[in-house]
Amino acid sequence: MSTQDAERPSAPRVEGRAPHLLIVRAPYYRQVVDGLTEGAHQIISEAGATAEVLDVAGAYELPQAIRIALRGIRRFDGYIALGCVVKGETDHYEFICQATMDGIMHVALQFGISLGTGLLTCDTIEQAEARSGRDGHNKGAEAARAALLQINAARQLGAV
Repeated sequence: MSTQDAERPSAPRVEGRAPHLLIVRAPYYRQVVDGLTEGAHQIISEAGATAEVLDVAGAYELPQAIRIALRGIRRFDGYIALGCVVKGETDHYEFICQATMDGIMHVALQFGISLGTGLLTCDTIEQAEARSGRDGHNKGAEAARAALLQINAARQLGAV
């Protein structure tokens, strides 16, 4: 399915008390990440949940920031990682994308957190803009939906 054919995700129904999430974002490509954040906030709001936003320097810092948040005294029901990496002329893109996604997955699995990931890894900024817009296709909205569904799963399984 192409990006243009994708439908806007719907907010899941969340059982129990309203979840509170932390959106950790790397706003290097500000317009793109702002679009992802808007999409996430829309789904979170529709689900009756709330969220806070924490900005970090870049995509590489996303898993580190989630781990730092887990060490803090404030508790969140779920986490959303948002960012964008656009391919350049060097191998840097591959290293950053792989390390970031591995780090995010490692934190999620090691600590059993509910996590949605909206890290765009694109060849061009135009591809990133197409995946972060208001026209229905928004990976931030998809990441928020994923986090909320994981919260539901954790609650249903008695993991929280």
